[in-house]
Amino acid sequence: MSKTKRSGTKKVFWMFFSALLAAVTVWAIFRESKTLSFAHLYEVISTGKKTYLIIAIICSAAYVFFEGVAICSILKGINYRRSVFKGLIYSTSDVYFSAITPSATGGQPASAYFMHEDGIPTGVISATLILNLMMYTGAIGFLGIISIIMNPDFFREFGLVPRIFIMAGFVALTALILLFFFLLKRSDSLFGFIKRVVNFINSKKLIRISDQRVSKLDKVHEDYKNCAEMFAGKNRILVKAFIYNVLQRASQIAVPMFMHLCLGGKARDCVTLFSKQCLITIGYNFVPIPGAMGISDYLMIDGFSKIMTHEAALQLDMVSRGISFYFCVIISGLITLGGYLWKMKKR
Repeated sequence: MSKTKRSGTKKVFWMFFSALLAAVTVWAIFRESKTLSFAHLYEVISTGKKTYLIIAIICSAAYVFFEGVAICSILKGINYRRSVFKGLIYSTSDVYFSAITPSATGGQPASAYFMHEDGIPTGVISATLILNLMMYTGAIGFLGIISIIMNPDFFREFGLVPRIFIMAGFVALTALILLFFFLLKRSDSLFGFIKRVVNFINSKKLIRISDQRVSKLDKVHEDYKNCAEMFAGKNRILVKAFIYNVLQRASQIAVPMFMHLCLGGKARDCVTLFSKQCLITIGYNFVPIPGAMGISDYLMIDGFSKIMTHEAALQLDMVSRGISFYFCVIISGLITLGGYLWKMKKR
């Protein structure tokens, strides 16, 4: 089987697996609830406050939009200006494939594909995506720290298992930031390791890697190194990328808060909901399950149940995840498919 066919088969498998996992998650929540059903959810949303529903949908869209803006701002800073429309394709492909693969970074190859199709060198793509990932990870940690500073009780109110997930998330965040920093600062070590692996494979005749491909790797190394050095000399690129990533994460995190208001919840709970959702995001963001489905719901229900009834927490979880995850992923998938077909037609 060719590499392209294997890749296609793998994507189809994860797509169906993710759909099955989503169905099981929704079924489990409905089963736990005494009143939840699709008809009931439609009723509470349709009778809710439309202004807050619209704001929640805008926040979900902003989550995708700001990632595209962040990537474009990094590219613009190193003289690879790309339109916001192209940035949207880079973002939606990342959101969609990250949601249907076990890794939170599963969408990076898809983003890289569209960036490569737009004529951006491979080394520049790699450095750009690593920098954006570092800022994305840092933004999650930043919001989590702000949440704990605002009120340490927000963390203590979670159950034991959710607290373990959140603490593990903080450790993973720190480790990833250090890893991304190393990958940007020590490009010679990174590519030196890759070249040693390539030479080993060639010497053992496991796979024949042509001299042309090895030369191409040298070019990628050069582009990557030059790009990383440009980042180090331009703090403005880093600051803008970080701000856009904070806005991106905050947009998604705000969805439960606005859906709470949409369903008639009290405004005094908004700060608590936002802060708890910051910690919840840290707890599930690096769980190796597509979209962290099931785990994210478990953490949200546990956290929300401390400020409302269990039934209300189940309801808020379903409507919030419906907008910020399921609806967002479906729309991102359709936009990504449209972008791919447009590229094929143009080619």
